[in-house]
Amino acid sequence: MKNCFSNDFWNQDKAELVKNAISALDKTYEDEKGINHLSGSNLPSKNEIYQIIDDIEEIIFPGYAHEKILDLKNINYFVGNMISKLYVELFSQVSRAFRYQCSNKELCKSCDIEQLTEEAVSHFIKSLAELRNKMKLDVEAAYEGDPAAKSLEEIIISYPGLYAIMVYRIAHELHIKDVPLIPRIMTEYAHSKVGIDIHPGAKIGLSFFIDHGTGVVIGETSILGNHCKIFQGVTLGALSFPKTPDGKIIRDRKRHPTLEDNVTIYSGATVLGDIVIGKSSVIGGNVWLTECIPPNTLVTISKNELSIKTKK
Repeated sequence: MKNCFSNDFWNQDKAELVKNAISALDKTYEDEKGINHLSGSNLPSKNEIYQIIDDIEEIIFPGYAHEKILDLKNINYFVGNMISKLYVELFSQVSRAFRYQCSNKELCKSCDIEQLTEEAVSHFIKSLAELRNKMKLDVEAAYEGDPAAKSLEEIIISYPGLYAIMVYRIAHELHIKDVPLIPRIMTEYAHSKVGIDIHPGAKIGLSFFIDHGTGVVIGETSILGNHCKIFQGVTLGALSFPKTPDGKIIRDRKRHPTLEDNVTIYSGATVLGDIVIGKSSVIGGNVWLTECIPPNTLVTISKNELSIKTKK
């Protein structure tokens, strides 16, 4: 096989092929409303944001991923270093996000980037203790809800649902401070890792448990109360979106379900629209639901008849 960098590899036909590809691509870059980001401020770095998630995980669950052995004598020093590092890294990425927003007149709400960034990052740093308390309750909910769980450590180390919830809770704190881009980058990163899609705009209460998790979707305006439990393949989604007379989707309105406290939804169920599932209700597997359900209700689909015959 010829070396691709050798002179005899590149003939006239290959050079012409590359030249034509460059020319064709160059024309697409001229569209200012295209999918390129040119002559603009630096966007947040996805890799930096992924590292920020890892750092926050170390603060919330110290000792699970770090190589050093931690105890009560050195935890303050360790966490202090981690928070200082986090502040600098997060400030840089949030500043980039606001700078991007302020370069777009349609998105810009305030161009005091320094103040917006300071407020968002300070809010997040202050929320770390509360985040840790919420995650403790989520871990306990998983242990109480899954008889296969042998320990809290097993849940923290290995449960994909817990990871998705953790990243959601991190992203949500930035979302409520109107930080652009970064919350979605975070939750879509978790989505790509564990197959669970939770929008950072959703409002989720305490002691939340996702069992198994693969294929779970929780939409932007979903509201979940305390002690809710959902299984794999559950969708909390929207019905067809209302549109303006000129055909544009109407945004920023409630379009996803509300689950009151102690609701359980079993695998494969699809719950759509701005409906309310009353407290302590149970939605059975594979149910398609688009209407409100009163408290203490069991919803199932009619039992299918099985045909069982001896093979010939």
